[in-house]
Amino acid sequence: MKLRSYKELKVWQKGMELAIEVYIVTKKFPKEELYGLTSQIRRAAFAIPANIAEGYARGHLAEYLQFLRIAFSSGAELETHLLIANKVELLANEEFEKLNNQLTEIMRMLNVLMDRLKGVKTKP
Repeated sequence: MKLRSYKELKVWQKGMELAIEVYIVTKKFPKEELYGLTSQIRRAAFAIPANIAEGYARGHLAEYLQFLRIAFSSGAELETHLLIANKVELLANEEFEKLNNQLTEIMRMLNVLMDRLKGVKTKP
């Protein structure tokens, strides 16, 4: 069954949920972090669903896989920023765990999707 839109992808939907959660959580960060950790965390989180969408829209499997790898890399970057935010006590342990669990699920989903697409010979 062919998808009509990237919006039907569960991994994109979960990426959007994570991006929104990150935005809400980082609104509580101190103002002096606006151009520092707040900006970095938001950029990395927003890049995950954005790269999934862009890769899908390219219409070529090789490009799609490349954008999925970029989305995965943004997830690794986000994970690092979240760890730092937790260590410097900008993120409470509960907030960190919730975001990290969401991110871990998305990273697993991206891995599965990439593995499945590597065996495909047509457009996404």
